[in-house]
Amino acid sequence: MFQKSTWIRLPRNVVVGHDVRDRVVDVVDDLHLQGRPLIVTSPTPRAVAADPIADDFAATGIDPAMVTVETATFESVERVIEVAEAEDPSYLIGVGGGKAIDIAKMASDHLELGFLSVPTAASHDGIVSNRGSVPDGDTRHSVAAEPPLAVIADTGLLAEAPWELTTAGCADIISNYTAVMDWRLAKRLKDVEYSEYAAALSEMTAEILVDNADLIRPGLEESAWVVTKALMSSGVAMSIADSSRPASGAEHLFSHQLDRLAPDAALHGHQVGVGSIMTAYLHGGENGVWRDIRDALDSIDAPTTADELGIDDETVLEALTTCHEIRDRYTILGDGMNERAAREVATKTGVI
Repeated sequence: MFQKSTWIRLPRNVVVGHDVRDRVVDVVDDLHLQGRPLIVTSPTPRAVAADPIADDFAATGIDPAMVTVETATFESVERVIEVAEAEDPSYLIGVGGGKAIDIAKMASDHLELGFLSVPTAASHDGIVSNRGSVPDGDTRHSVAAEPPLAVIADTGLLAEAPWELTTAGCADIISNYTAVMDWRLAKRLKDVEYSEYAAALSEMTAEILVDNADLIRPGLEESAWVVTKALMSSGVAMSIADSSRPASGAEHLFSHQLDRLAPDAALHGHQVGVGSIMTAYLHGGENGVWRDIRDALDSIDAPTTADELGIDDETVLEALTTCHEIRDRYTILGDGMNERAAREVATKTGVI
């Protein structure tokens, strides 16, 4: 007797395009949200987006509360919760990059309040997903949470964001290739739960960026449009799977270990991009996938080597040989690589 069931939580509204920052109040009305919001932001996004959004609310007679966070930590999440308990908002709005949005996401989940996502940088797929990522000491936690009620992504703002943030978002999406490879491998060898639909959607997002890498250029709203749509699709894939599996495999373990060994040396997306080059090689040896990934990253000015990451070769090798220990998630790395094997793959792919 068939008894399978699933519950997929997705944003109710997704608004992407030119000058849509001005539509936040309209989206709130369309969602029938009542009361005042708490806007969660960080210093730079506050000036370019959060303050104007607050002014739009004020023009309708609503006085939003606002909290500015400096770092992505559990202490910041707790601070937002404390402000919310004092201000008694009806919903939260995360305005900024991954830091502000992840913090708003986790705080809103704890408070059992809905939140809206207003990204100011296309730096990763957390702008729409049901996962939050926060560093804690020498490790990083991926936390399940509710996805946003709505996403309002202004391509004008996103195109003006620092180019390295956009290339990090692109690299994060391109790494979906190897995340899905690892997921399929885990299904075959460990019988982990697997979704064909989520995997296909995740792969499609990676293909969009690989196929259009030569069109992704600084300052172009058309580029911001392409990247943002891909980030949306990747986040939706995770919500469908109710797991980060469609977008997180060995390449993410590699990045998390680099965070421990060389904190703040490079952006997350850039690290997983380099990790994806090597893990694609492990999956296919001399086939062309790892070269396609490397060439796409190079085309958008994303790092493809340890030197471009600003990380020394020995740290890369240490991360590659030890990252399988980070979490109980089966990947192509299995129970680990020895140093000689790690040096061979890093050398053959040009990472070191």
